[in-house]
Amino acid sequence: MVNGIIWAAALVGIIGILIGLLLGFAAIKLEVPVDEKEIAVREQLPGANCGGCGFAGCDALAKAIAAGEAAVNSCAPGGAAVAEKIGAIMGVSGGSTVKKVAYVKCAGTCDKAGLKANYYGLADCKSVAAIPGRGDKACAYGCLGFGSCVSACQFGAIHVKNGIAEVDKETCVACGKCIEACPNHLIELIPYDAKWAVTCSNKDKGPKVMAVCDTGCIGCGLCEKTCQFDAVHVEGNVAHIDQEKCKGCGACAQKCPKKVIMAH
Repeated sequence: MVNGIIWAAALVGIIGILIGLLLGFAAIKLEVPVDEKEIAVREQLPGANCGGCGFAGCDALAKAIAAGEAAVNSCAPGGAAVAEKIGAIMGVSGGSTVKKVAYVKCAGTCDKAGLKANYYGLADCKSVAAIPGRGDKACAYGCLGFGSCVSACQFGAIHVKNGIAEVDKETCVACGKCIEACPNHLIELIPYDAKWAVTCSNKDKGPKVMAVCDTGCIGCGLCEKTCQFDAVHVEGNVAHIDQEKCKGCGACAQKCPKKVIMAH
């Protein structure tokens, strides 16, 4: 009986050794070669996995950069510092990176925006935008105020205050998730150091705008006529600032009768 136990233990041991050898052999044969540059690039990425670069996450971006399929400055959260480090790994310049932040083009707070009804229902902008009536605000272009952008932001950089979304530009990493989440397309990326920005997206003509909001752009064109640098234009009845041309003088803001051009 004792001999039987010894033989059984020996057999189990031999089988275990054989399995170990087979697994080791398979690991060597099936090993997938990893690009050392890919590993080095991944170590420099912040690990936010926000998807703002257009890839599934930091691992996917690192692979694309190492393969030459993505620019070394593709990571918005990392900014210029990370771009320089990755550029050094790839043997290229980090390139010029302008820090950008999300900006909500609406100032229709609860005390400024007109109401057409009392809304009771799903507290989510995308859901509200898909049903008749689109919430309680009279402006069809303004912030719905139910916070789809807040839910989308994993950095806690955007909050709904007094009926509209506001961005904390010190916390924002410009991943673009809030832009995708906004059904009214009110959010855009502008330079962090932009001096002025338009806080309206209403494309209706002046009288209709004034009927629904006390702080909407009426498309009068005074800002465009005042700007000496060709940085402000009225397009689709609403003013737009070309931040690359803007010198930050503030002349357009001073001339705006509705005060929709505000300091950023």
